[in-house]
Amino acid sequence: MTTPVCTSASAAAAPARQTHSFPSFTSYVRARQPVLLRTARSLTANPSDAEDLLQTALAKTYVAWERIEDHRALDGYVRRALLNTRTSQWRKRRVDEFACDELPEPEPAPGAGDPAERQALHDAMWRAIARLPARQRAMVVLRYYEDLSEAQTAEVLGVSVGTVKSAVSRALGKLREDPELGLVR
Repeated sequence: MTTPVCTSASAAAAPARQTHSFPSFTSYVRARQPVLLRTARSLTANPSDAEDLLQTALAKTYVAWERIEDHRALDGYVRRALLNTRTSQWRKRRVDEFACDELPEPEPAPGAGDPAERQALHDAMWRAIARLPARQRAMVVLRYYEDLSEAQTAEVLGVSVGTVKSAVSRALGKLREDPELGLVR
């Protein structure tokens, strides 16, 4: 189904000419649209693009409708408009990829290191923390991963600040001696 072309501007300029040409253009589009759409589909890979291409070609045809002398050659005119429009679209296409000998790699952020190494260290750290006794593990997680102060950690666990300090100190000593973390360093 084709939507009629808006003719408000051309109707005000030449009302007599519009009544003669618009109905014949409409009847031409109704009669030939399936054939012209097949031609447009052969020029594009996507059916939606083919419909857009045909609409554009038909709009160009409508603009030139009065200048077309031989209406028996309309199919050829519209096919040429389809081909020219598709060629123009293809030429305007931007190419953002260029072949090169070496793949461009993004520059690493300063001090960022290799993401795979960071992930390996992260995983090794969590495995080492999981091997700590439950109370030390809880204090290390609250203190360093949850970013609580020594007083807040003591309050959450219901112990004294001195207990938190000594337990975290022993836990950090065990983490420093962990053989798996030593390999990652």
